[in-house]
Amino acid sequence: MTQFPEMPELAQSQLSGGVADAPSDNWVDRHAPAPARPYLRLSRADRPIGTWLLLIPCFWGIALAAAVDGYRLWDLWLAVSCAAGAFLMRGAGCTWNDITDRHIDGKVTRTRSRPIPSGQVTVRQALVWMAAQAGLAALILFTYNGLAIGLGIASLALVAIYPFAKRFTWWPQLFLGLAFNWGAVLAWAAHAGTVPLAAVVLYASGITWTLYYDTIYALQDREDDALIGVKSTARLFGTHTGWWLRLFLLATVALMGLAVILALLPSRDPLQLAIALAGVWAFGWHMVRQMAGLRVDDPASCLVQFRANRDAGLIVALFLAVAAAL
Repeated sequence: MTQFPEMPELAQSQLSGGVADAPSDNWVDRHAPAPARPYLRLSRADRPIGTWLLLIPCFWGIALAAAVDGYRLWDLWLAVSCAAGAFLMRGAGCTWNDITDRHIDGKVTRTRSRPIPSGQVTVRQALVWMAAQAGLAALILFTYNGLAIGLGIASLALVAIYPFAKRFTWWPQLFLGLAFNWGAVLAWAAHAGTVPLAAVVLYASGITWTLYYDTIYALQDREDDALIGVKSTARLFGTHTGWWLRLFLLATVALMGLAVILALLPSRDPLQLAIALAGVWAFGWHMVRQMAGLRVDDPASCLVQFRANRDAGLIVALFLAVAAAL
């Protein structure tokens, strides 16, 4: 285990306190060594849904690229390394987010228990932890080809900008989508050494998917955000939120279907194309069911439907993986 810097006296008394919106039975609070818990909470290791949402577009990119030209042994390393990289870069990104948002988080009910505003970790300690995670992720990235390495380095600009987006635009969820779905293009490039139009359209479908699920997530904080002046699509859309969510749902399914067609139609394999498009249909149906269960004024309902998107995204990954195996 990495040696952690000495914690301030105040933080030592708070090590046993979890973050408000983390699952009560999360492994960090139950099993992680006490000195490591604040750092793992900074990385959102107690809330793995974000890691899944960062990883799933990588799986899409690998599987759809492999459906075009076949699996390679290298793809096994891509899947494993993308999983490790998603965990590390999500952790580094969340740490950076908490550093930049420390004054805002202290004013929001859901986030005031996070490690920095609650005093469990200092800003300096958080910076060291962020650099350690990014450094390990870089070691993984440098095993890829030159194009993928370049794309990975370019993504750092999106990671750096995102925490500030809610200060200057009503569309911070768009910036999150740009950053969170970069793995679809990067993983395709790592597999094939190119970035065709199908990969770009797949990336676009991930962006609209993020606009969908992160607007749902932001609904939890509308009142607090309004009080402190933080912008979000949830506040922007107001009473029209349901209409916008349905628009993002339709755009996601349409773009993903187009990506599949662009990638697989030239192969003239109707079974492969049918299986891949069935995954897109099942993905859309899952989102429709989410909408049926969503109550926009109930934070608990919003959190449940937000988390349901892990399963929705994995459905697509599974169908694409099967199509690639044909």
